[in-house]
Amino acid sequence: MQKPIVLVAVLALGVAAPVLAQTPVTVVNDVIYSRPDGGAVLADVAYPVGGADLPAIVYVHGGRWRAGERTYREALDVAQWAGMGYFAMTIDYRLVTATPAPAPYQDVQTAVRWVHAHADEYGIDRERVYLIGDSSGGHLVALAATMGEGPYPRVGGWEDARSDVRAVISAAGPYDLNTLSWGNLWTPLEGDVTEARRLASPMHQIGPATKPILIVHSDDDRSVPVQQAVDMAAALERAGVHHRFVHYTDAGHMRITEAVIRETLAFIAEVEGR
Repeated sequence: MQKPIVLVAVLALGVAAPVLAQTPVTVVNDVIYSRPDGGAVLADVAYPVGGADLPAIVYVHGGRWRAGERTYREALDVAQWAGMGYFAMTIDYRLVTATPAPAPYQDVQTAVRWVHAHADEYGIDRERVYLIGDSSGGHLVALAATMGEGPYPRVGGWEDARSDVRAVISAAGPYDLNTLSWGNLWTPLEGDVTEARRLASPMHQIGPATKPILIVHSDDDRSVPVQQAVDMAAALERAGVHHRFVHYTDAGHMRITEAVIRETLAFIAEVEGR
């Protein structure tokens, strides 16, 4: 793990922020948050110096579960979010090219437990843990909102910690793997693959315990058809789950853009105001 770096985060977004425009933050790269099967899975974290009762936001990258990394150029900027008063974390996860599904999802669950386990150390409010992801990362965070831990065993550490979140934000995420062109990449080693993909489909896991979800999607997304988002929003509506669907027409396959950040901050404020 690299030594902490203290810097000043300058906010460039045209949104209201809960802190001053320049806030000293600590950034720590290459944090080992999970050790499944003896390996190490890494994260970067950042937090305001001297912060207390901080909301936490954990970013999960895209890449169809087979590629991508936490340092992708349009990933969540942990220093920026720390400057807005958050404990921010971006994670890598085991890719299905090396470790088949559900390994990526198990790593996301481990990351949430890591946050809860380290809440006192970093001044995190355990009741204000949020997840955000794009593309396949959007799928993983939406699954966390709908299924929770599900039937998958805990791996990687922090087995006694909480794994709940307050709400999630999914940009360009898929919600039904059996109707997704690249859903076949989610293939566990054993069992019926169609049923395994249904189990891992957020749309089919919505229930009374589902957490609030912000869905952000664009009509011209060529990787995940917008119909996935339309159907997911309709299913959440039928179930009476608090959600918001931000529907773009020409934004493509969306990442963590400034527009997504603005919508995320507004949604978190909405959730916390309820």
